Amino acid sequence: MSTLSIWACLLFAISAAAQDKTPDVTMTCLVSEECLLPCSFPPATQESVRWFQQDVVVFSFRRGDISGQTASQALAGHAAMFPQVISGGNASLVLKEVGLKDRGTYRCHVRTSTGEHNAKVVLKVEAPIQGLSLELNRLSGYEEMKCIVRNVFPPPRVTWATEPPTFEDLRPITRMLADKRGLYTADSRLKTLSGQPDLIYICKVSTSYGGSTWMSSLREREIRGSEGRDLTIPCFAPPYLNNPTLHWSFTNGEDPAHILTYDSRSGDSVSTPSWDNHVELDGFRVPFGDGSLRLMDPEHGVHTGTYSCVFSVPYNTHTERTDVSIDGPTVNRSTSEAASYWWIVALAAAVVILGLVAMFAYLKLKGSAAKPPRRDPEEVTELNSVKDVGDESQMSEGGRVLAGGTNEQSGLS
Repeated sequence: MSTLSIWACLLFAISAAAQDKTPDVTMTCLVSEECLLPCSFPPATQESVRWFQQDVVVFSFRRGDISGQTASQALAGHAAMFPQVISGGNASLVLKEVGLKDRGTYRCHVRTSTGEHNAKVVLKVEAPIQGLSLELNRLSGYEEMKCIVRNVFPPPRVTWATEPPTFEDLRPITRMLADKRGLYTADSRLKTLSGQPDLIYICKVSTSYGGSTWMSSLREREIRGSEGRDLTIPCFAPPYLNNPTLHWSFTNGEDPAHILTYDSRSGDSVSTPSWDNHVELDGFRVPFGDGSLRLMDPEHGVHTGTYSCVFSVPYNTHTERTDVSIDGPTVNRSTSEAASYWWIVALAAAVVILGLVAMFAYLKLKGSAAKPPRRDPEEVTELNSVKDVGDESQMSEGGRVLAGGTNEQSGLS
């Protein structure tokens, strides 16, 4: 055989193999859902189909066979084919309620009256993120944020951030727990930063297969109001949320009660009739991230509790939870404040009086120390008597001098 003939045969064989070769197909199916493994071939007669998983026959079909379809123990009641479509060249295999054990490489081998056909399918099974749970735990001596995502495969990646950003290192502790099905629960906890009470904490969860990243954020605050006086409960969405849906709810220790829901895209609002006369929302501000709620004519026993507003868009939620305390009636509060005022006045007056008494006592003691010692009354009387006698003696002596002078003058004359 000439060289040219050999090359012609090789090219023909390669061309025939290429025509029969079907590119590998990669299928990604979700846990607990139905999955279709495709396999097509040129229609013919006398079809015989076998499906292999890792080179082990797991399902077979033979036209005219009494048993019809046969499944391995692993796929018993879990897989099926449709005989009515096989004659049309469709030998696809349907897996029901896919699990992680179904992952792997499958091969479809079809033999007909006209030849054989093979197809390879690579099956990936995933459990995507369905949602996040983000809560604040108040523990002994500190607070922590807890972010949980359940039933995910492959294991997710959890990261934390704050809004506004902080220069402090965030040091979360994350645990991955797998159940008997092989699905993971991620439990990530972050200690809150001291001295920054108004921070928004953001939990981000992503998976290795490149699906959507889920985010959930939370901010908590406390405010006080007075019975009968309108109160605005603040609620602001982070700047990265666009045209969110807003949901308000209330709880005072019981199951949360729906207040209202507002859709920024449609402008539709749905509220609970019992709250219509007590709440007011400015729908024009919601698309710009301001979902603050005005609480009108609140009552102490009815409206004291926790109010939650949730902004949501696909794969992203932001929650603001506000503990609201409504003080009692204004009259009682005024009386209490007046009583407290008079107690303060009385205390201040007592302090002033004690201070004055102390000052007077001090001045009196100081004045007493500066005066000469007082003499005894008998001593004073005796001294006065002696003084009087001395004066009388002096006067008598003076009289005698005057008399002598007179006598001397008389004698001369």
